[in-house]
Amino acid sequence: MKDSDFLNKLKKEGKLELVEQSEQISESYRKKARMCLEAAKLVNNASLYENAVGEAYYSIYNSVQSLFFKCGIKCENHSAAAILLKRLFNLEAIHKIFLKAKKERIDKQYYVTPMQITPVTKESSQKLISIAQNFILDMDAVKNNLKNEEIERVRRDFQKI
Repeated sequence: MKDSDFLNKLKKEGKLELVEQSEQISESYRKKARMCLEAAKLVNNASLYENAVGEAYYSIYNSVQSLFFKCGIKCENHSAAAILLKRLFNLEAIHKIFLKAKKERIDKQYYVTPMQITPVTKESSQKLISIAQNFILDMDAVKNNLKNEEIERVRRDFQKI
């Protein structure tokens, strides 16, 4: 299924839609991203590396949600969120990081160690936590630098999907 078909399917299901812009919801997701990052650090220190990977990913995902709500976009699908980062915001590097973290989370959340593409280690979970920490900072910078004209362009482009 092409990206456009996939996004249109989600729109029809109400899982992807233009909503009122909300600084309050955007800020709530930013806080949630930071809480997930702190949780990732805590569970990593408790040697629960698979859980740390999951929490680190969700800190990234919630940071993306924060950006979306600043622009008035509701997206209830992780794959669609990745597509929108690239399509609407032209954030190629951030898009790649998001996809890699998503793949890691799926691998560690759904598969037992012998079946994982790359078994989780303390070092690999710490690396994803570090990536997540930088990702949140990058997303904060993107949000803080968004001008009203750019938000309007994003909203127009979203409607064309």
